[in-house]
Amino acid sequence: MERNFETVMIEQCAPVLAGLKPAGLFRYETRDCADLAARVRCWNDQLGEKGLKVRVLKGCAQTHRYLIYVYRESRLRQVLADEAVQEFLQREGYALPEDASDCDGMLRQLSRRLCCEADFPHEIGVFLGYPLTDVVGFIENQGRNFTCCGCWKAYGDPDAAARHFAQLNKCTRVYLRLFHEGTPIFRLAVAA
Repeated sequence: MERNFETVMIEQCAPVLAGLKPAGLFRYETRDCADLAARVRCWNDQLGEKGLKVRVLKGCAQTHRYLIYVYRESRLRQVLADEAVQEFLQREGYALPEDASDCDGMLRQLSRRLCCEADFPHEIGVFLGYPLTDVVGFIENQGRNFTCCGCWKAYGDPDAAARHFAQLNKCTRVYLRLFHEGTPIFRLAVAA
């Protein structure tokens, strides 16, 4: 069943549009690849001035399912420049680019892993702005033994995680309400 691209983007990426997270991901189903490509170009044109980018990380012409990644390049660059994140990604088999600010090279590697590996690349959490301790905790515990479960599984302070999840959920509720009342996504997107 095809769902409206913009509605799914708000449902899954409102905290990214609000500047609360560096990136978000959502699955979109469509049989019209040309329309999807046009939407991605259009949203990049509209949201680029607000510091946001949209790209397809994975697509399957047979299932008509696509993983759409919405991100703030400046914030993602900061995440990927963190030494602990770089060490983690190297251990996971990523080749670090010579230029630490090269998000595209890292996203291409992530995209290849999404498309070509049998196992889901759980390191995607760092690309979504999850705390490194939560990403590592999830991998080491195989998704078990978490301290709090919300927008993702947290492995640190459960109270801090619960507060953060509540903030992200409230943002999504507010953005959905505003969107359904007619506020366009461009106006909802915060410049950063």
